[in-house]
Amino acid sequence: MRLRMVLLSGSVAVLVLAGGAYVTAKLWQRGTAPVAIQEQRLLEQASTPRSDTDRAIATLHSRLTRGAPEPGTLAQLGLAYLQRARETADPADYGRAEQVLTQALALSPEHPEALQGMGTLALARHQFEDARTWGQRAVTAAPARAAGYGIIGDALVELGRYDEAVSTVQQMVDLRPDLASYARVSHLRELHGDIPGAIDAMERAVRAGAPASEHTAYVRVLLAGLLGQAERIAEAEHQYRAALAVIPGYAPALGGLARLAAAAGNDTEAERQLLQAVATFPTAEHLVALGELYLRAGRPVEAERQFGLARAVLRLYQDSGMDTDIERARLEADHGDAAAAVTLAQRGYQRRPSIHAAGVLAWALFRAGRTEEARPYIEEALRLGSRDPVLRAHAAAIRGERATNAVPGM
Repeated sequence: MRLRMVLLSGSVAVLVLAGGAYVTAKLWQRGTAPVAIQEQRLLEQASTPRSDTDRAIATLHSRLTRGAPEPGTLAQLGLAYLQRARETADPADYGRAEQVLTQALALSPEHPEALQGMGTLALARHQFEDARTWGQRAVTAAPARAAGYGIIGDALVELGRYDEAVSTVQQMVDLRPDLASYARVSHLRELHGDIPGAIDAMERAVRAGAPASEHTAYVRVLLAGLLGQAERIAEAEHQYRAALAVIPGYAPALGGLARLAAAAGNDTEAERQLLQAVATFPTAEHLVALGELYLRAGRPVEAERQFGLARAVLRLYQDSGMDTDIERARLEADHGDAAAAVTLAQRGYQRRPSIHAAGVLAWALFRAGRTEEARPYIEEALRLGSRDPVLRAHAAAIRGERATNAVPGM
């Protein structure tokens, strides 16, 4: 079915479903080890298979050892590594994926799945121009496959080329209306301020489902976030808990429940949910949210520890080849060196001039006391009509309308 995207419902993130949807690393929140030592422990994980993805990787490895390398098997292995990077936050899997995908393309330069894998890897590393090129090659190699259009669409969003992104994702959903295409429709509608339309498309994504249970759980989390923006709090909580029913301890869902609790003024419950999330699968976002809760509670030493760990997560990914300048700029603007935040945000904005990057640059400039310079960037960030509550709060502060009091972690 045809699903027009730029229409509001009735009249009108970069989601990457195979890697890079959220930045995570294994960190120990509790304990007294300094950050430098904790960073050495980031990848201490058991190597024995413990998930469907681990088992798929083991099966593909076994298949490769029994005969000559075959491009299809290598491509499938590369995609499996990308999925595991998403599930376990081990950045070494990006390197493993790149190695086997490169092997596949050496054997078959236009293999569609290998091209798709390289595009997905580039998205995960925030290398969006490269991702667009890989996506175009994937579409040329297999124009009837929807995945290549999704890669191009994701890249165009991050490059600030929204009209082209709309057209590209429309082609994707026309080819294959499924979880991946509906989720991208939802994201574009959200960027344009159409929250009801975004909810409708994300509900379609949830109903469509996906072979990987983690994908369905993640779109439930995205749906919950949209429902929260629409102040449909009970429904949002239901979606977070439905994701947890599929994957117990799922960190994105725990973080979402923490946001709801914090917004309701229940900091004790928010802390409990965040501690559960970061104990096994922390993200920079959740570590910052926990630090902000501690600041609000008058616990600055504990807060700074969380911000330090968030920096370690982002540094780890930067070292593995991911562009994290925008993410680091946001952290420094809120809880660090505002001048450094400006430098990072300016550098990041040059490579990925999205409305998100414009908003971060505006906020960094404002926090550095450069309000006049911030104003054109915040207007650029709002040019599509985004209803993002943090962006709106930052805009109000920059315009001098009122002080910002964003919910921790949002």
